[in-house]
Amino acid sequence: LAFAEFPTKHWRQVWSTNPMERVNKEIKRRTDVVGVFPNPAALLRLAGAVLVEQHDEWEAGDRRYLSEASMQELNESGTPADKQVEEVVPLPELAAA
Repeated sequence: LAFAEFPTKHWRQVWSTNPMERVNKEIKRRTDVVGVFPNPAALLRLAGAVLVEQHDEWEAGDRRYLSEASMQELNESGTPADKQVEEVVPLPELAAA
């Protein structure tokens, strides 16, 4: 239910894991094409390139994943991480007798 902390306009995008599953499927498809990687860095470069490509598509594509206006609304209201957390008061420790 963490999506409920975001503005209502974002709920449809945040609720579903379909975009994340689509990105994972694309990474799997591309790694299957390569087959065997010479080292872990090569795999990281390929996965990073797929993620950068997806980020660019979501950010600047014809159909943005989250519109600029809704992101501005999010920035104005503050993200869930920006909200004030109640201060925790430590309890005094009990001494063993």
